[in-house]
Amino acid sequence: MSVLKRVIPCLDVDKGRVVKGTNFVDIRDAGDPVELAERYDAEGADELVFLDITASHERRDTIVELARRTADNVFIPFTIGGGIRSVADARAVLAAGADKVSVNSAALARPELIGELAEVLGSQCVVIAIDARLRSPAAPGGGAEDAAGDDSWDVYVDGGRHPVEGRDAVAWAREATDRGAGEVLLTSMDRDGTTDGYDIELTRAVADAVAVPVIASGGAGELRHLSEAIIEGDADAVLCASIFHYGTHTVREAKDHLRAAGVPVRLS
Repeated sequence: MSVLKRVIPCLDVDKGRVVKGTNFVDIRDAGDPVELAERYDAEGADELVFLDITASHERRDTIVELARRTADNVFIPFTIGGGIRSVADARAVLAAGADKVSVNSAALARPELIGELAEVLGSQCVVIAIDARLRSPAAPGGGAEDAAGDDSWDVYVDGGRHPVEGRDAVAWAREATDRGAGEVLLTSMDRDGTTDGYDIELTRAVADAVAVPVIASGGAGELRHLSEAIIEGDADAVLCASIFHYGTHTVREAKDHLRAAGVPVRLS
């Protein structure tokens, strides 16, 4: 029996509003998060991901309230990331109704957090989010292999502003899942918001390196990009934002396309 592939709208939340940018900048408003979530639920989305990008050190109350409002109005699984720095933070979000938590910068700062979350909550609740950018041959760590076409990707934090020295995206995905993360949310910073399509090479490299599902993120602009990420990139799910937020396509149109391309999906 074929494993069903998932279509997951992503909602970046800043100060209570959904926003979307290009390459992590040029941010535009896209609407109310719960209203959009209800729409995507009705259209047949498999899951939702909320990423709180608010520039604040005290975000837990905000994301807990978002989880509570979403759980009251939406009936599909959803993940919340942003501001999760401890087991207590994660428990609060899950208790409010979220199904999974996503960790990124906090896990890079203290990788042991992944194992702590997995031990207490279960690996199925822990998503490691990775923001990756193709390493230039001239960049630190780049060299003859990169120039020869053996691509590698650096890991970035703080909304894509800072690279993490010594962290390769594929190696970090492998380590994070070995520590207990049950899923990888992989965003190409080079492609994010460009509508030029997912980074297939990056997605496939990570999918080949880990034994857990990989969610491709960053760059969807046409329906064919979704099937390419799954068929060519070996992704288990595709994360989409602009393509849905601004009405280019609906979730149902995305799923109809995937089914026509031979990708098994759930049709409600």
